[in-house]
Amino acid sequence: MNHKAHHSSATRHIGWLIRRLLQAEEQYTKALEKAHNVSCAQLSCLTALHENGPLPPSQIARHIMVNSSTVTGIIDRLERKGLVERSRTSQDRRVITVSLTKEGTTLVENAPLPVQNKIVTGMRKLSSEEIEQIIQGLTRLTGMLDDQGGDTGKRPSGIK
Repeated sequence: MNHKAHHSSATRHIGWLIRRLLQAEEQYTKALEKAHNVSCAQLSCLTALHENGPLPPSQIARHIMVNSSTVTGIIDRLERKGLVERSRTSQDRRVITVSLTKEGTTLVENAPLPVQNKIVTGMRKLSSEEIEQIIQGLTRLTGMLDDQGGDTGKRPSGIK
């Protein structure tokens, strides 16, 4: 196979693998909504609160990587479902803290693990070199999504 044909075949294979990852996430999302009546974003919010305790919306937004206006809608829906509650515990009445209700805690402790957790579990079987190759490849791919289209080589803070 010549270089051009191999490149085309490899590109199609990468595209198929990416679609497979997205499909797995979509199937998880549908199952989560059917079984627990929450979205992935809502479960991410519940998980952030479960792992970190009560948080202001701005910190939840950072944990789940969404903007503040998006997290407000997520919290609104979770509050209507009785899974979280807002409180003003500071002297500054503008400061809102969001915490899990008993029902929210029960849900997050019983919800199925996200697709990412399956991948993390599988990665425990890989060598450090294999993990680094995956990181490098995914970093290059995600870098292509940036306006510059290049690999910045930067990892999010807290990730080695």
